[in-house]
Amino acid sequence: MTLKNITVLGSGIMGHGIAQISAMSGYKVKLRDIEKQFLDRAMDKVKWSLQKLAEKNKITNDQVEEFYNNITPVVDLNEAVKETDLIIEAVPEDYNLKKSVYKELDKITDSKTIYASNTSTLPITELSKLIDNPNRFIGVHFFNPPQLMKLVEIIPGTETDPLIIEEINNYVKKIRKTPIICKKDVAGFIVNRIFIPLVHEAAHCLDRENNSMEIVDSAVKYRLDFPMGIFELADYTGLDVIYKATYEMNLRDKKVILPHPKIKELYETKHFGQKSGKGFYEYKGDKYERIDLSEEKASKYDPISILAVASNNASWLISNEVCSKEDLENALKLGMGLKTEIFKLIEKYGVQKVLDELNKLKEKYGEFYLPDKYLLSLK
Repeated sequence: MTLKNITVLGSGIMGHGIAQISAMSGYKVKLRDIEKQFLDRAMDKVKWSLQKLAEKNKITNDQVEEFYNNITPVVDLNEAVKETDLIIEAVPEDYNLKKSVYKELDKITDSKTIYASNTSTLPITELSKLIDNPNRFIGVHFFNPPQLMKLVEIIPGTETDPLIIEEINNYVKKIRKTPIICKKDVAGFIVNRIFIPLVHEAAHCLDRENNSMEIVDSAVKYRLDFPMGIFELADYTGLDVIYKATYEMNLRDKKVILPHPKIKELYETKHFGQKSGKGFYEYKGDKYERIDLSEEKASKYDPISILAVASNNASWLISNEVCSKEDLENALKLGMGLKTEIFKLIEKYGVQKVLDELNKLKEKYGEFYLPDKYLLSLK
């Protein structure tokens, strides 16, 4: 089949972003939400985003109207899925909510319709069992904001038809994104398998080594070549998102994260980061504020334990054949903004130093730090 008509369920940041980039590649998109006011707000944001692109001469004024008119906002679910080829579900990360959505969808969709969930952590195989025909279900994990971020993780379930994997791969390329296939439906997929545990590890570092957040973040930015510090990145991503991802990942695989209570505490006190004005750091203005990180502060801390945990989870993905080393490095570059490849950082620090750190942490804090076999093979 050739995809022409797409339905995006949910008009939040991810939903309207996915609708926009699909519309800009010639797809006819129905954007569905439960209330007209949500859709009005989403369409205003789409118009604003398209106008910004026109101001920068990336598209013409005529294209602003053309792309905008490729999206039809719809409240009625039956109308939203009529004659659609692909449904991209982008409702909040709540399993029970998604369950109710899929139960309703299954009564009204055509048997050829492809279901794609934009979940960042919920297992695709588990979600696929919520519909009558799991072989037409797949994960398509866009990164925030979809208009700017190049990476899309494609996650087949255990029963996903290979032709659907190919169809979604082609769709992602057509919307000018980079598809990377997560070959096994593991907790956190590829990028979150590395990013989410690092937030917890950074919080553990504060307790264990009595350093300030600015010093740890400066070291991560300037010594590990991350685009920003871990706490800064967590606040930018949203502690609500990180907490929910932590919960879902930990529920399905106890070995992937060593949870730190600070993340749950920030979530429960509604300190979500930049969006709420406070997370790990405090924020005053509406615009994104950068934290005062410096090379001088970076010189006061060796972020070896953060590198060790990132290296171990990266190695786990390779040794468990979730993705190739090349795909892993590409995913981290496009999804997390890493400027230096993770295995080049390991080389720079020394494999033995990374292994020694993991073994030291394992002795003190348990099996979470057990070195992966792929990392051991690099000695």
